[in-house]
Amino acid sequence: MPGAGSGAPGSPDGLDRLWTPHRMAYIKGGSPAQGCPFDRAPHLPDEESLVVARGKVVYAVLNLYPYNLGHLLICPYRHVADYTDLTDEETVEVASFTQEAMRTVRRVSGAHGFNIGLNQGSVAGAGIAAHLHQHVVPRFGGDANFMPIVGQTKVLPQLLTDTRVLLAEAWGDS
Repeated sequence: MPGAGSGAPGSPDGLDRLWTPHRMAYIKGGSPAQGCPFDRAPHLPDEESLVVARGKVVYAVLNLYPYNLGHLLICPYRHVADYTDLTDEETVEVASFTQEAMRTVRRVSGAHGFNIGLNQGSVAGAGIAAHLHQHVVPRFGGDANFMPIVGQTKVLPQLLTDTRVLLAEAWGDS
């Protein structure tokens, strides 16, 4: 086939594509038509928004596009983009919620480790750069199996709504 593998536009490269045009608003630094999802979530019922726990100035919510089962986001209620702009109270509660998220996920799922981090700004990979959120991603021995590597597919063994119930019920039991 002419041009195959040549790097020419449209030439086959052996990779499957998942088209997600709804994410273009995030990439361009805008927000989706419904506004900032992290501003909207705290005003919805927990079951609908997937909020797991609420604090005084931050809340924990399941990621709609999880890397692994139990992938939580710790978000300030206040719409703030930069970590250096958090108040002292917000900084402390982000840290304590991160610790509680780890304890809770370990109790519920037996996670072996965690990736924790902030993608500060769109160039650093933040999908929603306008509203700071810290990722708490549970890791399990063997979670980088053949499916994502060979099959280009992530397998999650539980519905997000079921995960939310388990985590919400266990939150604060430490």
